[in-house]
Amino acid sequence: MSSPTGPASGLPVRMPRPRQPGRHRRPEPLAAPEGAPALVLAVPGTPGPATRSLAEEVVSIARSELPGLDARIGYLDGDDSEFPTLQVVLTRAAEERTARYTQAKAAGLDVREPDGPVAVVVPLLAGPDGSLLRRIRQAVMDSRIAADLTDVLGPHPLLAEALHVRLSEAGLARADRARLFTVATAADGIVLASVGGEEAVQAAGITGMLLAARLAVPVMAAALDEEGSIASVAEQLRSSGSQQLALAPYLIGPEIDPGLVAEAAKEAGCSAADPLGPYPAIGKLALAKYTTALGIAPQQTQGTPVR
Repeated sequence: MSSPTGPASGLPVRMPRPRQPGRHRRPEPLAAPEGAPALVLAVPGTPGPATRSLAEEVVSIARSELPGLDARIGYLDGDDSEFPTLQVVLTRAAEERTARYTQAKAAGLDVREPDGPVAVVVPLLAGPDGSLLRRIRQAVMDSRIAADLTDVLGPHPLLAEALHVRLSEAGLARADRARLFTVATAADGIVLASVGGEEAVQAAGITGMLLAARLAVPVMAAALDEEGSIASVAEQLRSSGSQQLALAPYLIGPEIDPGLVAEAAKEAGCSAADPLGPYPAIGKLALAKYTTALGIAPQQTQGTPVR
């Protein structure tokens, strides 16, 4: 047995591996620069416990990837109490930055007056949704706080990976093509459901191509917020030979009424996977948007290789 100070006598002791010298040395872990702007996750949709849990998990993932990160959550439709609005979160971030500077000066420290953006706002959206992005941009402007607004999280190979995982969790796709087993309910055609109109469908289509390469089945994007779009795409897939369809929401979750996915699956006559939710890739992509906006060397955000 091991003692409180190490393994018992006779057992091998694992010594820490010395740092490798030269150009092949592993880089030091990235950390948030001192005084860096806050990452503010802009969360759309009606806030509630489930939405808050999802958003907190996303920022937790981002913090774990970048120690020292100041990550906050602002709700587009918040109530300024339990669910603070985006404007309130930005204002607090600015006030706290000013207070830290004032306290440091009062303590006689040689500190530079803060400049640059107070925050980098990252929309919690997989794809472009013009109406939601306009509201987020307006909320940033209304706050009168210097803040940068990034693009949405997709398209990206990590989102194709997340879609694959959600489909496999629902029994609608093989988890690993290299393993010799079958899934009786595996789909032979995927309807990729997005919101945000034609622009969102086109963006989802890019991730859809990556998903098709992973699953080796046809994938077509359709709009949840356009009447008849889901049924039309489902019919196209069936006309091309797909018999067992599945609906994959190209959505994180809070941005839509949960009932829309169920209605769309019924309209298409197929089963549906869950939205992306707090899949680890979401936090990593949110952080990548933040680090890119600041010009910080981003962490690796590559997807799992296709098997």
